[in-house]
Amino acid sequence: MGLITVRDKDYSGKRVFVRVDFNVPLDKNQHITDDTRIRASLETINFLLNQNSIVILASHLGRPKGKPDPAFSLLPVARHLSELTGKQVKFANDCIGPEAKKVVDSAKKGDIVLLENLRFHAEEEANDQAFSKSLAELADCYVNDAFGTSHRAHASIVGITDFLKDKAAGFLIEKEVNALNKILENPERPFLLIVGGAKVSDKIRMLKNLLDKVDTIITGGVMAYTFIRANNWEVGNSKVEYDSIPLAKEIYKEIRKRHLEFHTPLDHVVADKIAEDVHYFTTERGTVPIGWTGVDIGPQAIWEYTDCIKRAKTIFWNGPMGVFEIEPFANGTIEITKAIAESRAFSVIGGGDSIAAVNKAGVADKISHICTGGGASLEYLEGKGLPGIDILKK
Repeated sequence: MGLITVRDKDYSGKRVFVRVDFNVPLDKNQHITDDTRIRASLETINFLLNQNSIVILASHLGRPKGKPDPAFSLLPVARHLSELTGKQVKFANDCIGPEAKKVVDSAKKGDIVLLENLRFHAEEEANDQAFSKSLAELADCYVNDAFGTSHRAHASIVGITDFLKDKAAGFLIEKEVNALNKILENPERPFLLIVGGAKVSDKIRMLKNLLDKVDTIITGGVMAYTFIRANNWEVGNSKVEYDSIPLAKEIYKEIRKRHLEFHTPLDHVVADKIAEDVHYFTTERGTVPIGWTGVDIGPQAIWEYTDCIKRAKTIFWNGPMGVFEIEPFANGTIEITKAIAESRAFSVIGGGDSIAAVNKAGVADKISHICTGGGASLEYLEGKGLPGIDILKK
């Protein structure tokens, strides 16, 4: 079933509640350090403004634990959005109640209102019905453009639609779903899956679901060390998700049964500890010496992985190849990023660190699609329905 999207509706003069994902990083001075997620929703916002609607934006930011916390206020986002749109964004100091109603009621057609952090209320994550109804009372119709939180059955994602029956997906969600469906339903072969990063248990379920579609799998980071350990090879002090080793062994059997290409690094950059000022060297083989910690893939692995990328026609990548946030250990991730950018494959990248690598390498415009939600994209590729997407289907 296809999505109901904003292009299927008429929003002329209506108050439109738009769930966006403005969960952006802030520095200690409350300055936004990466506005990718804000820019990603501009197409939907501008579309609604062009229909002379009142656009009511709602988002969460950080983890304020269900109560107001100035460190997680969306006020800096309101200021930044004003700069991006060239319109003064009206800011409400709450997302429900008299304060929110007052600001919305004062808004004119063509105005933008940004509500304060939804998660300042514990009822948001609890999908509380009374809270959902309070949100719905602010608007005439509902649009979800927050792919990154659509795997959560929260009040602003699911509950609100019990009270606002006029609902649709924004352009960002439409793009995300179309890109991921291309991978799930009919990927052009060879299909290469690149998995790295630290959250092994999350990605293994996705990997298992895609085994019948992929041709080649390459691994880095904790994912790689977990598979290496599953083969009873030495990983030194490298981080391993030991609870996932039985599942890794099971996946090994499935990979052999299907005769798939599967790669762990041929060599590693190893360090005596994870820090900037450390002793480190490159191994000559795919195991890690006792007492050392794997922090990046080595040059042999980069060469082999680049060759896999060159041969691929579809690529999905989630998770860095090592401790990407520390400069000496970012090389493997950056080289993989550049290789994907130079590839002619249809490429989809998800996950915060992978996106950071793309931006750091300056090649974002050469990637076919960059997912704004790492966790949501993984769950979607597991074949599970996402609550926030399922309710928007025709």
